[in-house]
Amino acid sequence: MIVKMSKVTVLCVASAKDEALDALRDLGVLHVVPLKPLAGELLDEARARLQHVRRALEMLDPKAQGKPSGKTADDVVEGVWKLIHRIKEDEDALVQLRHEQQRLAPYGHFEPADLDRLREKGITVRLYQAPRSQAVVIPEGAVRVVLSEDKTNVYFAVSGPGDFQIDAQELKRPERSLKDVEEGLRWSEARLEESQRRLQEYSNDYAVVACTAAKAEETVDFLEARQGMEAGGPVAWLQGFCPEEHVPDVQAAAAKNGWGLLVGEPTADDKAPTLIRNPFWVKPIKAVFDFIGVLPGYEEIDISAVFLLFLSLFFAMLVGDAGYGLIFLGLTFWGRRKFPKAPGYPFHLLYIMSFGTVVWGLLTGSLFGMEALPAWLDRMTVAWLKEPKNVMLLCFLIGAVHLTIAHLWNISRAWNSLKSLAQLGWIGSTWTMFFMARNLVLGHELPGWIGWVFLVSVVLIVLFMTAPRDFKNEWFNHVMLPLNIVSNFVDVVSYIRLFAVGTAGYAVASSFNKMILGGGVHGIVAGLIAALLLFLGHTLNIILSAMGVLVHGVRLNTLEFSSHIGMAWTGVPYRPFRRIESTHKES
Repeated sequence: MIVKMSKVTVLCVASAKDEALDALRDLGVLHVVPLKPLAGELLDEARARLQHVRRALEMLDPKAQGKPSGKTADDVVEGVWKLIHRIKEDEDALVQLRHEQQRLAPYGHFEPADLDRLREKGITVRLYQAPRSQAVVIPEGAVRVVLSEDKTNVYFAVSGPGDFQIDAQELKRPERSLKDVEEGLRWSEARLEESQRRLQEYSNDYAVVACTAAKAEETVDFLEARQGMEAGGPVAWLQGFCPEEHVPDVQAAAAKNGWGLLVGEPTADDKAPTLIRNPFWVKPIKAVFDFIGVLPGYEEIDISAVFLLFLSLFFAMLVGDAGYGLIFLGLTFWGRRKFPKAPGYPFHLLYIMSFGTVVWGLLTGSLFGMEALPAWLDRMTVAWLKEPKNVMLLCFLIGAVHLTIAHLWNISRAWNSLKSLAQLGWIGSTWTMFFMARNLVLGHELPGWIGWVFLVSVVLIVLFMTAPRDFKNEWFNHVMLPLNIVSNFVDVVSYIRLFAVGTAGYAVASSFNKMILGGGVHGIVAGLIAALLLFLGHTLNIILSAMGVLVHGVRLNTLEFSSHIGMAWTGVPYRPFRRIESTHKES
């Protein structure tokens, strides 16, 4: 559920705006929206300071268990930054040195200065490389010495009196010998190792740096709020949004501090933030929203419950294997025990999806791609689901139901508007497309009455999709209607990806089993090799299945379903102006 917000304007004496901001920060419920551009020297410096400290904090290990050094946070941050610069220098030097080592190694050890001394005495020595198949012509009086060779090239030196050129790729005179380059590599590697060791020592002061980062973020938030305030004469004011239940808290603070206060409803032009509160059973879907970075706009709707239910079904069908589901369950249990202090909702989501995958795999008789199932497992399968055409039909049905829910939701939101009749027309169109897909893909006959349903649906859409007063500005929706109807068919058919990806996953698993076990396993060593290959093959298939969920399962919710319900995912997260508490207390 999207929490209802109130638009709040706080007015205070301009000379006391810092005190007002401090009080609002202590209150911690107002999402501040700047009334003018955020700029200023102090703010720029604070932002730079925050980035400076954050970058240092990122380099430290939060799990370090050593004794803190007792240094101040500033000393630690500056020490870390010196190491950051030194590590960068050493890493760049290592890249250059390794490239130079690779360039010089085929020619062996020599001193570049020796080549110069020989040239002064009238003897030229040049180093070349050429393909093994190339015939190299040596000038008269010169000598060719092969230094090394590999599968494709020969590396050689040519020496002789005077100046000459060979039709081959010449090695540009190195500035350093191979010996010096190798010594430089060892020195840079040792210094890099020392920097990493010192960085680990600084990690013992992670808590004090984390606390400083929190304070720096607080400073930036404070300066942004102050810079975003408007002022006129002796009065200054700021604007923001807070959940309706916290309005009394703001009113009490206003009465206590002598502020003026305006409270109203957000308008369509306001960028009100989105705060979602859902019951415990719906909360796991937050993990997906956070991962893909989407949030419904304040004026949109919260589809969390439907998203969770259908994504769980899509996950089960796309992965489709009971064995993989058991692996996911086991890994989730292990991860929860490994990270007991982590938020619980991502693990709850994985529990739901993993269990659904096990159930779907048992119903369809899919267990690690095995063709011959144990008798007890074979009895649990549903024969209807083992027929590909039936599963395709189920996918179309799921698609039609999913999209119908979107339009029913729109009807509930526009119950008193004639536009609800257009949504009813879209429901009729969706089910027409279901029967069309059933006919074109699966060869089933079309019901005789479906033509009338489609005709009535199109009439309802044409007549009621746009209010007469809005037709002047929205006439293009009628022009695009034929394409939108075709798109409706494509959307329904697109749910067949659930069948296609799930079937592909089973086929890959079955193919691995046949390739590795088809000829039998003879001996312990062969058994171990077969087990390793099976592990690698099924691991690859699990990774591909997980990618399929991200590409297809999430898409069906965030694109197909969301476009039918009219969602653009334009939400701005609710971020109240408040004090930031670091999880690490300063010692």
